[in-house]
Amino acid sequence: MPAPVQAFFDADRTAEGAFPADAFAPDATVRDEGKAHAGRDAIAAWWQAAKAAYGHSSKPCEIAEEGGTTIVLGRVTGRFPGSPAMLSFAFRLHDGRIAALEIGA
Repeated sequence: MPAPVQAFFDADRTAEGAFPADAFAPDATVRDEGKAHAGRDAIAAWWQAAKAAYGHSSKPCEIAEEGGTTIVLGRVTGRFPGSPAMLSFAFRLHDGRIAALEIGA
């Protein structure tokens, strides 16, 4: 698993995980629950709000590479309907950092 992706899942392992700022490029984007978050500050706010709302943790189960995208299937557990759920995390990396992340079912 690429180092920034591993850093993401290491931080997301617990409900209290701290935002892994160094894993993200300064101009990174995250798409989750139909919303886009651009830049580290916005992504950090999304991370903290999601942790507060859902108290979730995730564990990677499968990993694949497709056309420059690292796709991780992860088991996410928390305070939300349907927990635990298997979600797809699609990471695009640039210069050793996460440039884009899209989370979906």
